Amino acid sequence: MSVRAKAQERLAPEVNRILFVRNLPFKFTSEEMYKLFGQYGAIRQIRVGSSPDTKGTAFVIYEDIYDAKNACEHLSGFNVSNRYLVVLYYSQAKMTKKLDQKKQQAELERIRATYQKKPEASSS
Repeated sequence: MSVRAKAQERLAPEVNRILFVRNLPFKFTSEEMYKLFGQYGAIRQIRVGSSPDTKGTAFVIYEDIYDAKNACEHLSGFNVSNRYLVVLYYSQAKMTKKLDQKKQQAELERIRATYQKKPEASSS
């Protein structure tokens, strides 16, 4: 796509340079990520999840928004080691909302534990 055509194209509001990838094989390395996602443009950074709750996920940050759009379109549903990739545009608002929900749930559990009525010992 020429520079002039890129300037004329309107992108959806959720499109950005950062992709969030889920359903990755656990043994998929950063080098393999660069090889797969690098086919669609220059990559600034890849962060692969390493803790138990982030394993199988990664963030891929492209230099250009159009490269990220192209990668998202082509790699969403792509089969890697018998797993279909889920490629989404990163949204700070969605990630923050999930964290806030977890904090609220933890606070609710703490309050319940503090104020929960303890059963009185029956005198029989």
